Amino acid sequence: MSDLSYAHGAGGPPLIGRTIGAFFDEAAAAHAERLALIVRHQDIRWTYGELKARVDALAAGFVALGLRPGERIGIWAPNCAEWTLTQFATAKAGLILVNINPAYRVSELDYALNKVGCRALVLARAHKTSLYLDMLRDLAPELDAAAPGALEAARLPHLKTVILIGTEEAPGCHAFADVAALGGPAEAARLAELADALQFDDPINIQFTSGTTGFPKGATLSHHNILNNGFFVGGAIRLRPGEKLCIPVPLYHCFGMVMGNLGCLTHGATMVYPSEGFDPLAVLETVEAERCAALYGVPTMFIAALGHPDFARFDLSSLRTGIMAGSPCPVEVMKRVIADMHMREVTIAYGMTETSPVSLQSAVDDSLELRVSTVGRVQPHLEVKIVDPATGRIVPRGQPGELCTRGYSVMLGYWDDADRTGDVTRYEMPGDHHRRRLQALDVLVRVGPRRLVLHHHDAQRAPVAQDRHTHQRMERVFTRFRAIRKLRMRWRIRQVQGPRIQRNVADKTLAALETRLVHRRLVEALGGKEFKLTARPHKINRADFGDHVVGNKRGNAIQPRLGGRALRHDLAQAAEQDARIAGRGGHGPSSP
Repeated sequence: MSDLSYAHGAGGPPLIGRTIGAFFDEAAAAHAERLALIVRHQDIRWTYGELKARVDALAAGFVALGLRPGERIGIWAPNCAEWTLTQFATAKAGLILVNINPAYRVSELDYALNKVGCRALVLARAHKTSLYLDMLRDLAPELDAAAPGALEAARLPHLKTVILIGTEEAPGCHAFADVAALGGPAEAARLAELADALQFDDPINIQFTSGTTGFPKGATLSHHNILNNGFFVGGAIRLRPGEKLCIPVPLYHCFGMVMGNLGCLTHGATMVYPSEGFDPLAVLETVEAERCAALYGVPTMFIAALGHPDFARFDLSSLRTGIMAGSPCPVEVMKRVIADMHMREVTIAYGMTETSPVSLQSAVDDSLELRVSTVGRVQPHLEVKIVDPATGRIVPRGQPGELCTRGYSVMLGYWDDADRTGDVTRYEMPGDHHRRRLQALDVLVRVGPRRLVLHHHDAQRAPVAQDRHTHQRMERVFTRFRAIRKLRMRWRIRQVQGPRIQRNVADKTLAALETRLVHRRLVEALGGKEFKLTARPHKINRADFGDHVVGNKRGNAIQPRLGGRALRHDLAQAAEQDARIAGRGGHGPSSP
């Protein structure tokens, strides 16, 4: 064993290289008759087949409302079926779901909606003492006079569409129950097109995390981030098809929507919501009535359930596993959870929103001491190290330091916040002409003393003017290197792509870099120094990168595509794109 504080997870099952929407369709087909969702307080029991029908209808409704891939849609509601429908429908429509804390006040709502530029908002009318619709009206009094979908609010300039959960109508709002009816054959066809166009490393979720200081930061997560994390978390507790998972933790948080919902989806299990918010009695009743096999919660939730006056009358013998996370668990509480709640295989999980969230988790057969004194082992396909925050060097085992995580789970970055992204995302670039993969950016970087070369992995997603997400990722790199005087952008051109595509991509890329990057962030990052900018297509082969290859991209691996089905797929894609470009008069590829 190394004496340094470094560890990596086992390879385990391969990473899922699909979007949430594509995986959802496959799971729904495989488990069509199994229960997918039980919402006790709404008297809902849907199979996977029924859930898919409702998700597809809602996704088509979002398309009918004019919402486009990459636009942000917030959800401000407690745990309910509509939350889950929105989670999966937005993934299928390519919309970026923005989780809004149900406890937010007006000022926090104002910040969140404007920070990410929410185009639409799904909200409950009220929850407990929070009157959500009234609070929104405080920010947007124009809502009362607006037609649904046509809001023009001075304080919320991006917000156009408000969707109110339930069947009740309200001025300026669409009723949630009516949105699913808006879609028709054209919208269904558009969803089918999006299924092919969306990429698993596209951003799909923004979760606000306050950390310790400053305004909340919008951690931007991809399909790849959260789908795989849900899969490995569920695998760690050996969740099986048909088993029921009781989810009293909030859906707006990673614990609920990733570890809970996506954990169930990836294992064919059943999501069970006992109540809108945490209620220990509802949890106990639900576990007994539904014969749940697993239960999630933070230590205080388990303490509340164990301490309920009627605890002893409930039969919890169906429980075997679950996850306790959020804070350390006192040993006496863990003993009671194992003995009195029958959760002999309960695990401890640790992570943060920025890592989707779980990086470390104990095993179902770990000893009591390990479960209460550690945060578990590194998850598959991840690496962790503990470093001295002053030097960045790995510390010996047993010494305190800063925990760093690397792997598929690391967020794309904080939304529209390059500075704070740079504070927590570090890229080491030692040596002249050293090549290193920047995982969160999907690019390869080669650095000389004053030279930076970016190799974009796919010509179809080259940073054309419309691709703002790519620009943001690139800007984060540029602002980290202030000594650079020359910049060159290179990207993959498939062997089968014609000169028309190459020319359009080159023209658009250079123009986009000049208008969006050079005159805004790059000049600023370089302190106004002169620099040289070039951009050109580049046919990539394995010799260009040696062993440094980007793999597992759906149909877009850096490795040469040679023969058979893969080549035919590339040929078809290239032909379709060339035809689209020709039909638009040569305006180049656009973002999906």
